[in-house]
Amino acid sequence: MSGRKDDRLWGGRFEREPDAQFDRFQRSFAFDRRLLPYEIAVDRAWAKALEPTGIFTATEVRQTLTALDKIAKHAKTDPAWIDSFGANAEDVHHFVEKALVEELGPLGWKLHTGRSRNELIATDFRLFVMDAAEETQRGLANLLSAFLVQAKANLGVPMAGTTHMQHAQPILLSHFLLAHAEAFTRDRTRLEHAAAGADACPMGSGALAGNSFGIARNAVAKELGFSRITLNSLDAVSDRDFALDYLFALAGIATHLSRLAEDFILFASEEFSYLILPEEYSTGSSLMPQKKNPDSWELIRGKTGRITGALVGLLTTLKGLPTSYQRDLQEDKEPLFAAHDQVRDMVAVATGALGSTKFNAERLRAAASNSALLATEAADDLVRKGIPFRHAHDIVGNLLREAEKQSVPWTALPRETLKKISPALEADLVKSLSVDAALARKQVPGGTAPESVRSAIADLEARLNKKAIKTGAKP
Repeated sequence: MSGRKDDRLWGGRFEREPDAQFDRFQRSFAFDRRLLPYEIAVDRAWAKALEPTGIFTATEVRQTLTALDKIAKHAKTDPAWIDSFGANAEDVHHFVEKALVEELGPLGWKLHTGRSRNELIATDFRLFVMDAAEETQRGLANLLSAFLVQAKANLGVPMAGTTHMQHAQPILLSHFLLAHAEAFTRDRTRLEHAAAGADACPMGSGALAGNSFGIARNAVAKELGFSRITLNSLDAVSDRDFALDYLFALAGIATHLSRLAEDFILFASEEFSYLILPEEYSTGSSLMPQKKNPDSWELIRGKTGRITGALVGLLTTLKGLPTSYQRDLQEDKEPLFAAHDQVRDMVAVATGALGSTKFNAERLRAAASNSALLATEAADDLVRKGIPFRHAHDIVGNLLREAEKQSVPWTALPRETLKKISPALEADLVKSLSVDAALARKQVPGGTAPESVRSAIADLEARLNKKAIKTGAKP
């Protein structure tokens, strides 16, 4: 039919068959088949672009588009066909060309005119990353909504805020939850950056030097939903910065999920008892009947290493590559696909576990009521009386040391002891201190005062709604 001795995309220059083990080693269809919908979309756009050049007639374009639609439908309705027909496919490009030739005969071989797998895979991969970032955005929107629900429901609950894992000052539980929400909000910005980096179409770049047939690159880009074209053909086929950007965004999300997991694992322990683990997101012990383990959070924490590893792995692959396309770049997709899938599931599990968690308000309030957490408030009160803060800090420190010696709360020390430590210490100082008063004093934007936290809740909700309207998604 064509004089071709096989259906390989590159076999004409070779006389001998490749080594069987190497042939299996170099094939990528097992994982890049995931790009099949994007490959077909690019093929459709390319077929249309070939008509103005005279390579395709209008009839050939219609026949090619019809065949591509048939392949897409067959792949969607019969996944087993992909396995059987693709058994000998080298990659997703080879698979589609084989299917086109089966449908169209020699016409199926014309579609590859003027293009290279180098630009094809870069284009497919960019389209995937753009869609993947959008999917991850939706997952984070659901997680942020779960934070909002919990922050609203627990607005009146104080807790012991910590630094260095030591009790520090009283804060609201809602303030703590919103702190995590802010981290995931920043992750959404990083996802937007990754999607914007991917939003450039390489088609028309050829293998490295550009296209010889005057392809209308901007028309191809528009057809595929890109906002722009790449500006240098050599860079276009080798650039994987967009993949790094997406992996960096995923690594950030995973890191923030891991920190959230660590907090919830600690809070679920007997020592804290700040929350009750939801049974739907916990497991038991095969030996100890009483156990309810935070496995959802532990697995999230544990899987974070995979995501960081994917980022470091691609950075390592790219660091020594000469300019232009190198086959090493085949190693970019598997770790990114896996990282995307893992983060998608991690976010979904975290959303469910967070939404189902019940907080122990009584225990949280009791911990927040530890008088040691009011030490800073005492120093601030002394400052209000005109004492320099460094002196006030020393006075309250001496007060706490004396209370430790007597094994009593510092607020229980008698007036005589207070006066010995400093004439500035009055009994009314102790009377003016309380958890609620300490919280109320932090009424600055971003602070833990109830009014400030209410404003933060409203602000986060508005940001979520604004982004949902912008993208057409549900908040």
